[in-house]
Amino acid sequence: MSLVGTFRRKPAPPVEPRPEAVQVPEAEQDTDWVGGWSTGAQANSAVLIRWIVWGLIGLGPLLGALAYLSVPTTSAAPASKTAPSASSASGGQGAAGFASLFVAAYLSAGRGDEPKLAAYYPPAGGLQLDGVSGRRRGEQLTVVRLRQTDASVWAVTVAARVTGAQPSVTPSTQPGASPSPAADPVRYFQVPVATAPGAGGATAYTALALPAEVAAPERAKAPELVYGAMHPALPTDPRTQAVTSFLSAYLTKAGAELDRYLAPGTRLAAPSPAPYSGIAVDQLAVEGEAGGEPVVSVPGDGTTLRLLVTLRATGQDGVRLPLTYALTLKARAGRWEIAGLDGAPALAPPTPVPAASGAPVPATTPTP
Repeated sequence: MSLVGTFRRKPAPPVEPRPEAVQVPEAEQDTDWVGGWSTGAQANSAVLIRWIVWGLIGLGPLLGALAYLSVPTTSAAPASKTAPSASSASGGQGAAGFASLFVAAYLSAGRGDEPKLAAYYPPAGGLQLDGVSGRRRGEQLTVVRLRQTDASVWAVTVAARVTGAQPSVTPSTQPGASPSPAADPVRYFQVPVATAPGAGGATAYTALALPAEVAAPERAKAPELVYGAMHPALPTDPRTQAVTSFLSAYLTKAGAELDRYLAPGTRLAAPSPAPYSGIAVDQLAVEGEAGGEPVVSVPGDGTTLRLLVTLRATGQDGVRLPLTYALTLKARAGRWEIAGLDGAPALAPPTPVPAASGAPVPATTPTP
């Protein structure tokens, strides 16, 4: 028997027929799919949205706090609560007043007045003062110098006319003897005053030491003025006539008929009641005028001129008082009118500095 005949092919398993596609009714399709989403997906999405909403609700207070803290600190409300610094709020004005009070108490202090000084300078409570309280006094106290030595410290110099202090030098009648000091001299006291923020936004003050007596402030050199030299006010000078008429109405008539002497557009108020009974103009110093021939004419309309006037005014008691006025005049219709009562004499313009050059500048020799 042949081997080939002994092997038989195992029959293949029967192939099950594929089920035909089941047609789902349209109604059932609608219940499982809505808008392209299955009902299961819709349920999951709803749960997710619900958790997101609850999460936002829980984060609400935190987000609000972050928004509040992110407001800039330069807003109007916090700025209004910030107290200004001592230097910007009062500057040296308060320190000057404090020093004046301290000097007044210091000059009149005597035995037993140590607590009064301690109110300004606390260590003064341990002093032992001499003299009788109130024998000396400081009058006409005036701050003549104010200098800031630190961010919160002011050096205040106070001038005071000290009364009641006996002169230390006996008047001498010998020829050539030096005069004795005045009985009530003006003296100068420097006080260091510290400032600090006080209660309620105010500024607090304290003295850092007792007053120190110092020399009088240095007198400044007077600047050059635009006017020429003083010369007698001649009655024939139209400028003398204009200022005499104006100042007479200004000082003796309480401003009556003042407008007739003023240039158009000029407004001035005279002292009232009239302080003097009469005036006499003595001298004039005219802008740009060095002297020379007498002036008897008035230039063309619109010409302006500045001048200084010195006069003597007679008071109601008959005493004559010297006064000086800086005036601006303006020409109109053949006469001078007052265009301004200047607050101060006019300064001459600064002298230009010559340009640097290689050539030496010749020295000027004063004329004999």
